[in-house]
Amino acid sequence: MITKIKNFFIGSYAEFRKVIWPSRAELISHTIIVIISIFAAMSIIAAVDYGLFTLVQKLILGNGAYNG
Repeated sequence: MITKIKNFFIGSYAEFRKVIWPSRAELISHTIIVIISIFAAMSIIAAVDYGLFTLVQKLILGNGAYNG
């Protein structure tokens, strides 16, 4: 059992050494792309949510006004 655990950590370390880490510029660039993508997806989902909410209000209430 100890040998298996030891081999696991030796193998993990060997794989860890093969990793090619991104440069600082690449990391910043990719982070910006991810943040922009998140905001784009959030905007699309918010627009669809608002549109469906308005549509359901008009179908149920008939005038679009919320009488909550």
